[in-house]
Amino acid sequence: MNFIDGEILYIDKPLGWTSFDAVKRLRGALTRRLGNKKIKVGHAGTLDPLATGVMILCTGRATKRIDELQSRVKEYVAKIALGATTPSFDLETEIDATYPTEHITRDLVEEVLGRFLGRIEQVPPAFSACKVDGVRAYKLARKGADVELKPKVLVIDEMELLQYSPTEIVVRVVCSKGTYIRALARDIGAALGSGGHLTALRRTRVGDVTIDKCLTVQQAAELVKCATLEFPDYYQYAEAALPPMSTQCDN
Repeated sequence: MNFIDGEILYIDKPLGWTSFDAVKRLRGALTRRLGNKKIKVGHAGTLDPLATGVMILCTGRATKRIDELQSRVKEYVAKIALGATTPSFDLETEIDATYPTEHITRDLVEEVLGRFLGRIEQVPPAFSACKVDGVRAYKLARKGADVELKPKVLVIDEMELLQYSPTEIVVRVVCSKGTYIRALARDIGAALGSGGHLTALRRTRVGDVTIDKCLTVQQAAELVKCATLEFPDYYQYAEAALPPMSTQCDN
């Protein structure tokens, strides 16, 4: 593998990890294998710590493709609790209000989901990486500041109700870049007249990269450790100085 010219790896980001945690783990594995602390590693699309699923990691010159890769259509499976809201629209913050759910039926949910199909405007969460006067919105929100963000235009291609109860639904969403599923949970709850917040999220596809094509973080680190290395002609290195391949690798 040629990590300098660039490789693209697909991983299944674990629950509780930030996107940077995944980048840091791969960069660390590459640094140990190549003896090069300056190798570039980046990801094509952030996933919140409370989300899991498809994450695309790029190395070396492949990092130039990040904008292209993260612009691809994404698919998610989201679990949404109805009847309660939180300031962050997910489990990062505590419930701040509760509402009745007795009026919610499957037909009502199906009708409401249909309202979000196509080109829509969405106000991002205050607890997000959007910037307000150069400052990340989540930093302001965590200090208790009132954060006002402008709506963004995005596209929802598909919405499918996978599971239903009056207090919880599971929805499959196919959407464009820039969609905040937490904000979608907020808006669906508001449209149902019950409030709502995201309790679980899994990204199942980015473009044509599906979850079954992804490695675990540990498998990606093992791949780096055991791969046969190639280097571009312009790259200056001393082969004798490379750390040895792990004895745990299959030859």
